[in-house]
Amino acid sequence: MSVTPYNNEVSKKKQVTAMFDNIAPTYDKLNRIMSIGIDISWRKKAIRMLKKYNPRIIADIATGTGDFAVEALALNPEKVIGIDISPGMLEIGKQKMERLNLSNQIEMRLGDSERLVLEDNTMDAVTVGFGVRNFEDLKKGMSEILRVLRPGGAVAILEPSFPTRFPLKQLFNIHFNIITPFIGKIISGDNSAYKYLPESVGAFPNGQKFLDICKEVGFVNGVYIPLTFGICSLYIIEKPL
Repeated sequence: MSVTPYNNEVSKKKQVTAMFDNIAPTYDKLNRIMSIGIDISWRKKAIRMLKKYNPRIIADIATGTGDFAVEALALNPEKVIGIDISPGMLEIGKQKMERLNLSNQIEMRLGDSERLVLEDNTMDAVTVGFGVRNFEDLKKGMSEILRVLRPGGAVAILEPSFPTRFPLKQLFNIHFNIITPFIGKIISGDNSAYKYLPESVGAFPNGQKFLDICKEVGFVNGVYIPLTFGICSLYIIEKPL
């Protein structure tokens, strides 16, 4: 059974959209508080891993408020296209791009990650920051990414994960399962959204299991890099030439 934010009869996709619309105004603030700003270094690491592909056109899937899209500008691309299913998150992202004077470089589009309105073989690279586990159909979402990537292009994916070593595993479980939902409820007002976070991370096929799924879909040369003692995972996978 799929893990969903609100556990009602509505599809996971609609629940995820509603959840992000609800938490959009406080999303960036909560991210910084709960990751102590370490998430910035994770995105920088992911972008560095894409440098060798020299991407000119980049799609940032599940872009949210656009932090990964902004970081992707370090690669000096011609254009970055940020795509998200949540109008609320996208609106915050558009305001951010205007504030940073980046609207000409980063295009923010409303769209479904599992039905990308992008042509085949047109993206040199794709980034996804903490969004893959929210796909309603994981294989379908990854197949769409494969479709829009040019042959030889790569995708960089960041996802939260659980450390496995004592005592960090136990401490992280307490923080993630008790403290995170509490802080999330206080700041965002949406208790379900931050209960869903650890549940969705626990349900995600982390590490080699995810790479195996990507291989089934058609990706090659997948690598998995644990970051910050394993509380985040970076995946770099390629489309065959």
